[in-house]
Amino acid sequence: MSFIQPPDKPCINSDNGVLYDFNDGARVLLPEGNWHVNIIEEDTGNILFSCDSGAGWVISTKKYYVKFRIQVSKKDDRTPFLDTVMALNGKPVVISFPTGTLGDIISWFPYAERFRKKHNCKLYCVMSKEMCVLLSDQYPEIKFLNPENYPEQSLQPYATYRIGLFFNGDTNNQPLDFRLVGFHRNAGYILGVDTREEPPKLNLTAKREIAEPYVCIAVQSTAQAKHWNNGTGWSEVVTHLKKLGYRVLCIDRSSHGGNGFIWNHIPWGVEDFTGDISLQERVDLLIHASFFVGLPSGLSWLAWACDIPVVLISGFSRPASEFYTPWRVFNPHGCNGCWDNTSFDFDHTDFLWCPVHKGTERQFECTRLITGKQVCGVINSLHMTITNNGKIE
Repeated sequence: MSFIQPPDKPCINSDNGVLYDFNDGARVLLPEGNWHVNIIEEDTGNILFSCDSGAGWVISTKKYYVKFRIQVSKKDDRTPFLDTVMALNGKPVVISFPTGTLGDIISWFPYAERFRKKHNCKLYCVMSKEMCVLLSDQYPEIKFLNPENYPEQSLQPYATYRIGLFFNGDTNNQPLDFRLVGFHRNAGYILGVDTREEPPKLNLTAKREIAEPYVCIAVQSTAQAKHWNNGTGWSEVVTHLKKLGYRVLCIDRSSHGGNGFIWNHIPWGVEDFTGDISLQERVDLLIHASFFVGLPSGLSWLAWACDIPVVLISGFSRPASEFYTPWRVFNPHGCNGCWDNTSFDFDHTDFLWCPVHKGTERQFECTRLITGKQVCGVINSLHMTITNNGKIE
């Protein structure tokens, strides 16, 4: 993941030439001398770190939100001349998000707004330009920046936090392994706010352009394990949706995607609405869809944020890993949930990652065993709740 780096030196001056701040944890930079430093969790009173030191750095290992207390004293006088508790009210705070992702930011961003409200801080959110454009008008009290226009020289943040998925059981950048709590809720744990899921606010005001009832689908993802690996599944669903009277629009960015000798193509019979269009244009299309059918990928999160029903098909992740939808499709009668299993670390470089059954006839059975019949049955249940104008009763 690529994040904005904290300033080279702490931004706050204290007595005796000591510098400190809370950018990427509690940071103290000591000048020449003999010092004693305590880093304390204020809410519990627990001393997280205590040491004698000469000139140099003292930095907390924990980078997520902790209400830190920093104490610095001269080694021969344990009465602290610096005794400060982190207080974010009115202070400039940076939250850095990874670039190149859609669903991650959609799922994590509401926790940043929750953090701003809780602490009444001056919040700067750093993310891709595309995501800034999508979100900025809905959150006027947040300053949106992208890495290209980040004012590294002029912005002196009081605190900085990084929101992401940290693998290999990392509990320094996140308080809990994200696989135990659901990857979207991980942002709430990192920022120390209410972890209940909430969609971000989007511009949902576009007028309807397609008169007939339609359903949007998205079939592409970033790893084969995330795809629906049933050979006839999508064609069965498309045929069924048309029989129910819907136009079927594929809104992936690309009509095909894959790696090496494995490629996934737009299903036969759908209308091709793929292309490199803006996220807002996809939102404008989604908000008038009767519902969305997709995978554990970014467009499913975008559809959720558009407040339309989402039929989500996944076996490599378990239902609690994503947002709640009553139309979740999951088959427990086979290997499943490797994404959420703390025994395995997801390999982003292996497009065919399947930690238990790779290279065997059972590879990707987590979604291969999800049949077209099963998905069509869920669609039928959803369809029965929809009136002629395509709105939930």
